[in-house]
Amino acid sequence: QVQLVESGGGLVQPGGSLRLSCAASGIIFRFYVMAWYRQAPGKQRELVATITSGGGTNYADPVKGRFTISRDNARNTVYLQMNSLELEDTAVYYCNAESRGTLLYWGQGIQVTVSS
Repeated sequence: QVQLVESGGGLVQPGGSLRLSCAASGIIFRFYVMAWYRQAPGKQRELVATITSGGGTNYADPVKGRFTISRDNARNTVYLQMNSLELEDTAVYYCNAESRGTLLYWGQGIQVTVSS
């Protein structure tokens, strides 16, 4: 019943931008902390950014100043605007819904590839 569907990924050159979207259904969206994670080849899954119901944000150090997380509660959607993309940003990006620090629901993931 719960579904998180990511979109907006793809191939981009270094320095370029992408905007990821994650549309949620089956949950009362506005009550959840939403987050983006990523997993690069050969690396552990890592937190990218979080946003609370009220709009408070948190970013991992590698993306601070380059990525922006936002949400539209009316559309049940969370976004990740990625600017100044670097090769190291290449990863599968996952949308997640959290409650009290527990990772409850995951999207299937979407590929972001930064390459020249």
